Amino acid sequence: MDININKTSPVLPEPTTPVSKSRLGSSFPSRRFVSARRKNPKLDDVRSNGWLEAMISSSPPRKRLVKDFNVEIAPEDDFAQRAWMLKYPSAITSFGHIAAQAKDKKIAVFLDYDGTLSPIVDDPDRAIMSDAMRAAVKDVAKYFPTAIISGRSRDKVYELVGLTELYYAGSHGMDIMTPASANDTNCIKSTDQQGEEVNLFQPAKEFIPVIEEVYKNLVELTKSIKGAKVENHKFCASVHYRNVDREDWELVAQRVHDHLKQYPRLRLTHGRKVLEVRPVIEWNKGKAVEFLLESLGLSNDDDFLPIFIGDDKTDEDAFKVLRDREHGFGILVSSVPKESNAFYSLRDPSEVKKFLKTLVKWRKMEDSTSI
Repeated sequence: MDININKTSPVLPEPTTPVSKSRLGSSFPSRRFVSARRKNPKLDDVRSNGWLEAMISSSPPRKRLVKDFNVEIAPEDDFAQRAWMLKYPSAITSFGHIAAQAKDKKIAVFLDYDGTLSPIVDDPDRAIMSDAMRAAVKDVAKYFPTAIISGRSRDKVYELVGLTELYYAGSHGMDIMTPASANDTNCIKSTDQQGEEVNLFQPAKEFIPVIEEVYKNLVELTKSIKGAKVENHKFCASVHYRNVDREDWELVAQRVHDHLKQYPRLRLTHGRKVLEVRPVIEWNKGKAVEFLLESLGLSNDDDFLPIFIGDDKTDEDAFKVLRDREHGFGILVSSVPKESNAFYSLRDPSEVKKFLKTLVKWRKMEDSTSI
C-alpha cells in the first residue's frame, strides 16, 4: 500500500470556514482578549484561518436539561433533532436492516475508544471502559474479527482495553499490530505483551523523534494555561483544551499554531476539544481500515460487511471509506445533531454496548438456525 509523504504541505491546511460572529456570541472573546489582540496582532491568525471557529463547532456543549413539573425537557430535542435522526437513524432500532445486509456475510467490527467504548471525561487518563463493556467487546471478538482504532498510542489503548483477542491500531492508524501470519512486506516483526510474534505496520515511524521534540515543547508552551494537557501518542501529539476556560481556547490554538510553523512536515487537526499534531502523510483511520481489511483477507471479498463505530471527527475518514465503497456501515456515536459520513447513530457508549450485545445475539441465532 503506497504512502504519500508530503514535505511541503502547510502546517494548518484543514479549516477554511470563516468566523461567524453570531456563532461566537457577544460574550466571546472576552475584553481581556480584545485587548490582547491589540497588543499582539498575531492573535488574529487562528481567527482569520478559521481554526478558532473549527474548535468551537467541533466541541458542542453538553445538552442542558430543564425541569418543568418534575419532567425533564431537553431544549435541543426539537424538529432539528428529529430530522437528524431521520437522516442517521438509531443503529439499534434499525438493526433489522443491518442484519438483513449482514446475512450470510463475514462481519468485521472496528471501534474507536474514547467516547465510544468509554465515556468522554475531563481527564483522559480516567477514560476507563466498564467491565460490562469489556465483556461485550470480548464476546464480539469471539464471532467477528474486531479492531480498536484510536488516536491514543497503541500501547495505551491496549492497556485500557486489555483484551488479547483484538487487533489494535494506535495514533489514528499509524501504529497497527496484526498477527504474524498476515503477509505484508510493509510490516516489521515484533512481539506483543504476551511475547507472541506479531507484525507491526508503522507508516510514520520516521516522525517519532520530531513528535517527541514537539511534545516537549508544547508542554512548556502550554504549562501556564490552566487546564491544558499535552499527550505524546508516539506518532502524534494531542493538546487537550477540555479543562481550559473557553476564553483561553484562542491562546491554546495560537501557541500551537505558531510553534508548528517551524515544522512544515507536521499538520494540525482537531477533534472533540483536542488539537492533534500529526505527520503530513496520507494516512488516517480510513486508511487503517483498508489496511486491516487487506490483512484479514477481506478487502476483495464481496461476502464481508465492515462496521465502524466512532464518535469524533477523526472517525469520519473511516466512515467515508465505507460509504465510498458502498459496502459496510459507519455508526456515529453522538447525542447532538452533526453532519457525518456515517449511516446510523448511537447516542452514547451505553447504546454502543447494547448494539454490540444485539449483534452477538443475532449471530448466535444465525449460527443455531444454520445447523
